[in-house]
Amino acid sequence: MLPLIGSSPSEMGGIVVDLADPERALAVAYAPRDLQPGLTALFALDERLGGIVASTTEPMIGLMRLAWWRESIEKLGTAPAPAEPLLGALAGVSAHGVSPTSIAECEDGWAALLDGDLDAETIARHGRKRGGQLFLSAARLLGAPEEGMEAAGTGWALADLGHRHSDPQIRAEARAQARAALAALGGRRWPKSALPLAVLALLATRDAKDGGVRRQGAPNRLFRLLALRLFRR
Repeated sequence: MLPLIGSSPSEMGGIVVDLADPERALAVAYAPRDLQPGLTALFALDERLGGIVASTTEPMIGLMRLAWWRESIEKLGTAPAPAEPLLGALAGVSAHGVSPTSIAECEDGWAALLDGDLDAETIARHGRKRGGQLFLSAARLLGAPEEGMEAAGTGWALADLGHRHSDPQIRAEARAQARAALAALGGRRWPKSALPLAVLALLATRDAKDGGVRRQGAPNRLFRLLALRLFRR
């Protein structure tokens, strides 16, 4: 579901983690420098969990791998991080006041894709738990207002699913739900502290349109992100 499309490294406490998606890497660059490693770690977790789902041929095995990540993240608040670079970076995120339990909630959104049939309710769960929880955790890290973040993250995740999934009916349902979630934001003006998330929500609004073709990392998409930073629109 999340193919490798390039790489952007970031370091937290001597631990280097990479992002595969150039659009998320650009979004991270809009965060204050001291918070960029933490934001990178949150996005990298989403990529890691997505990679597990994409490579899984036996749903039960995939669910077990996802559960390992959830349990390992939840323990970050009470025990030293294992010798896994991404977990070490996520421990640094929790040091900024984002609870490990909150971060781990993203796992449930990915598990939804392996846990039975993908009906409308399950698709909604994927969007809310994957994207909504990710954006809420990122907002807490950035010190941004949480209002609207769950809807924005939900729309972002569902727009992504609307391009990634192989089943056209699931893609259509995901895009429809994405449009509804993003429409709930209205014409809000994003605060500067939330700019890294605003740029992703902007692209998601375009991606949620029916019949659209997405080419992640294409120059016109990256230019649109740069324009948002320059003009805050």
